[in-house]
Amino acid sequence: MSSSPEQIIEHVVLFKVKDGTDPSRVNAMVDGLNALISLDSVLHLAAGLVLRTRSSSSPSTFTIMLHGRYRTKDDLAAYAHHQDHMRVVKELGSPICEDIMAVDWVTDRVPVGAVALLPGSPIRVSLLKLKEGSGEEAKGEVLSAVAEGIRDGLGGMEHATWGENFSPSRSKGFSIASLAVFKGIEEMEAAAAGPRQEKVEKYVDGMITVDYAVPHPQPAGLSL
Repeated sequence: MSSSPEQIIEHVVLFKVKDGTDPSRVNAMVDGLNALISLDSVLHLAAGLVLRTRSSSSPSTFTIMLHGRYRTKDDLAAYAHHQDHMRVVKELGSPICEDIMAVDWVTDRVPVGAVALLPGSPIRVSLLKLKEGSGEEAKGEVLSAVAEGIRDGLGGMEHATWGENFSPSRSKGFSIASLAVFKGIEEMEAAAAGPRQEKVEKYVDGMITVDYAVPHPQPAGLSL
C-alpha cells in the first residue's frame, strides 16, 4: 500500500428495505442519501444496492449500503446532525426500512488520492461480534486475524482498512469492522469472505460480510 493521508473516519450503514416496497421509494431514498455528498463535512459518500450478504448470526439480508468518509469524528457528527441528513432518514429511509445498523472506525490506511472511491469500485465490508465478556486480549487477537486475512488478499485489493467500532448504539454488538476495496469484481469474488475461521472462532459470536460496488450516477428518473 502507498503512503497514507491523515487519519480519517470510515462510516458504514446497512439498510434492510421492507419486502414489497415500491422501487420508486427505494430509488428516492438512495438518491436522497447520495445527494448528501454535497455536505461540507463529507470527504466521500455513496449509497447503492448490496450485491450479497453473508451472515452467521443475523437474520437480516441487507439490501442497501451507504459508505462515507470524514476527516474527523466531529465532521461525522456534523453530517449526522445536519438537517438534510435528518430529513432523508426521517422522510425517505425510516418509512421503508425494517432494519438499520451502522459502524464507525478510525483509520490511517487509505492511500493518498483514494479517499473518494471511483464508481464501480467493488467493496467488501466484514463485521465481527465478539463473545460476551471478551477482553482486550481477545480483541487484539481478532484484529490481528483481520489484518492477516487482508494481507493474504493484497494482490486483488486496492486498499483496505480495519478497526474497532466507536459507535455502539446502532451496531447490534458488532465491534470489529473492516473494509476492502478491490481491483475488480472477480478479485473480490475470489477473495476469502473474512478472517480465517480457525483464527477467530473461539472469540467471535457472529460475522456479517457485505459485498457492494460504488454505484454509477443514475440519470434522473431511472429506478434501481
